[in-house]
Amino acid sequence: MYTPDAFAETELDSLHDLIESYNFGMLICHGEPTPLVSHLPFVLDRLQGPNGTLQAHMARANPQWQCFDGDVLAVFRGPHAYVSPSWYTPDAPAVPTWNYAVVEAYGTPRMVENPQALRAQQERLVAANEAGRSPSWNMDSQPAAYIDGMLKGIVAFEIPIDRLEGKFKLSQNRSATDQRQVAEALGESGSEDGLALSRLMDAE
Repeated sequence: MYTPDAFAETELDSLHDLIESYNFGMLICHGEPTPLVSHLPFVLDRLQGPNGTLQAHMARANPQWQCFDGDVLAVFRGPHAYVSPSWYTPDAPAVPTWNYAVVEAYGTPRMVENPQALRAQQERLVAANEAGRSPSWNMDSQPAAYIDGMLKGIVAFEIPIDRLEGKFKLSQNRSATDQRQVAEALGESGSEDGLALSRLMDAE
């Protein structure tokens, strides 16, 4: 990922925060004759390994898991929004741009084949997404034979993260005044992404 120094985010907690907040990522690997990509929900275990470990699964019918003998790339796209030059101080020429935050995670997948470990992984995924819901759903609420059949139809895996790259493009190349005005305009834009970017800019 092309990342000018001004936009590089290296703080591990910030990178993990974005992954957890935008955990529906893209998984990309080398394929023949073209790259393969799947769009998957991930769970991040922050404490497993120096950079954390990603947990996910895909349909067994999806051929992508057959390329898990090498490195893969998981991409997590955070908030993004158009930035108008009208938000800058009018003292120099300017053009429109786009602010955004994205994290790329690299690693080699390993399969989760033990039936108990596979079920435990899926229970963590369910728990992460059912949190705060009332009533909440859990796998034990379904017939055991049905759940066992569904689990046989997936391939579960985890990716110990070897490398994380973060690009938080938040107008850092503009003056402090311009940054403040962009953050204010995004915060008042009425969009969830705009508000999320404004908060990221305020936190910088």
